[in-house]
Amino acid sequence: MASPGKKSFPLRVDPELWAEVERLAAQELRSVNAQAEMLLREALARRGVKLGAPRGRGAPPAGPETQEEP
Repeated sequence: MASPGKKSFPLRVDPELWAEVERLAAQELRSVNAQAEMLLREALARRGVKLGAPRGRGAPPAGPETQEEP
């Protein structure tokens, strides 16, 4: 079942490409769906598209630049 507030859609992907996404997801302890979303966000960021912060378990951990000081 899809997460609330997220759009689901069917996607046809080359098997070799999908296998690589699966491998990266496992290496980075993410679901394949979260990995695909992260890769899409990275690609858009490289093109200068600004999106809000990702939500959910697939989000990357906050870096030092986003952590609040005590």
